[in-house]
Amino acid sequence: MHKKEVKVLGFGSPLVDILINVEDYFLQKNVEGKKGGMELVDISIIDRILTKTTAEKVMVPGGSCANTISTLAKLGVNTGFLGKIGTDELGSFYTKNYADIGGDVSGFKKSSDTRTGCCLSLVTPDSERTMRTYLGAAYTITPEDITGEDFKGYTHLHIEGYTLQYMPGVALKVLKLAKENSLVVSIDLASFEIVKQFSGDLPGILKNYVDIVFCNEDEAMQYVGTKNPEDVFDVLNGVCNVVAVKLGKKGSVIKAGDIKVRVPANLVEAVDTTGAGDVWQAGFLYGYTPHKVFTEKLLEEAGGFAAFLSSEVVRVMGASIPENRWEHIRNYIKEKMFKN
Repeated sequence: MHKKEVKVLGFGSPLVDILINVEDYFLQKNVEGKKGGMELVDISIIDRILTKTTAEKVMVPGGSCANTISTLAKLGVNTGFLGKIGTDELGSFYTKNYADIGGDVSGFKKSSDTRTGCCLSLVTPDSERTMRTYLGAAYTITPEDITGEDFKGYTHLHIEGYTLQYMPGVALKVLKLAKENSLVVSIDLASFEIVKQFSGDLPGILKNYVDIVFCNEDEAMQYVGTKNPEDVFDVLNGVCNVVAVKLGKKGSVIKAGDIKVRVPANLVEAVDTTGAGDVWQAGFLYGYTPHKVFTEKLLEEAGGFAAFLSSEVVRVMGASIPENRWEHIRNYIKEKMFKN
């Protein structure tokens, strides 16, 4: 693997994930709204919920794109992140953790009057997550914060689809500057709601700026308007170089040019599915980034490693693979990946 010439820039919302195990009655008593899913809230709502529990809190750097980029950094890929944080304790926690794994923190923009964003993830015994998210400083980023200098030295941009909803003007500028600086661009469509909301704009965005698109089956079906997620390959034929559809327990289907492969899932007992798709993308990009010519074997290996990594993260709470599993992962890479 030749990783030294590869440097991946992530663009998204840097959020601190706060994970707590709770019982169902706690949700019923203290959390407004339905169980499961994600709702945007003011920071006062999160502060209030936190005062109602003495359960252990697990705090980790998060955000969809950041999960992907941080995993790449732990795999030894050069990475940087473009996003906005506050000049507060959570902001310091975020940058220190990212720097400690080798990430380039020079792309972080700072807000002195808005707190760093966070996502409170309340996990019930059935492993379902009820998330309440405060975007905070991440939401205050503006097009003027972004310049061409932010892209110098990078070969690849990975962007989360949520940015189209929460910061569309900034997202479009980031995509344009990435292409002006000859970066390969990948996007995670993020949710079927995002695909539905931007159904008019998304085809043009993919055609003009995106090389690799990641989606799950709900997002794919929303995009094509059918009950068959694999129809997305026909619709995006000739639009994006690589299309990867994640099918959960059914594995994934990946198409690059005329090559199409099916990759089985690596099934394990799941504790928490937070970040599974984000980590899957990191695994695929790890296999993708050094190569310009695809073979069926390469796609199968990259997809297989993606499945392997995502199975590692669902074993634990949160979107970060524990440190004690990384030796196992590195041995897997050494023994099984990309021998040819």
